[in-house]
Amino acid sequence: MPYLFRHYIKLYLFFYIENAFKEIREKYVPKTKQLDLMAHITFYEKPGCENNRRQKEWLELAGHTLDVVDILSHPWEKEELRAFLGEKTVYECFNPAAPDIKNGRIDPGILSKEEAIDMMVKNPLLIRRPLMKIGVRRIQGFDPAQLRSIIYLEPVKGAESLVQSFKMLDMNSCTLSCSHSSNNT
Repeated sequence: MPYLFRHYIKLYLFFYIENAFKEIREKYVPKTKQLDLMAHITFYEKPGCENNRRQKEWLELAGHTLDVVDILSHPWEKEELRAFLGEKTVYECFNPAAPDIKNGRIDPGILSKEEAIDMMVKNPLLIRRPLMKIGVRRIQGFDPAQLRSIIYLEPVKGAESLVQSFKMLDMNSCTLSCSHSSNNT
């Protein structure tokens, strides 16, 4: 075989094999995880909730933008709510500070997931907050460790001490200043 022809065949095989490996890598090897440095987040809150206020501040101080939605007046659909609840247990989906939970009228431990979703759609005060939409992800509760796997949570320059003070608080429990009456929207 002439030299040029052999050289051409080698190049062809090299590129063919390289492209085959590239396709395999893209299909089977996970891509490097990159955090959203500045995400746009839909944040479902109960207006007046002190923890929700601090959670929003933390996200904004980290450079994220928020669309804030009133969790009590949002027209919930079962499928939409189910996407936020994910694989959590029924108990984990409920707001333990909701009056019907605190006074024992509702026992999350005896409900099926479907019964729980039906109740939450009818009475959104029962939903553990916040709910967040970040891209295609749906998240219930404010777990900094979980959020750090998705978005950047470090504060922008100058806001470090404020965010540090938030880190010392329980960001998932409601405080006494957060009224839970269903009349208070």
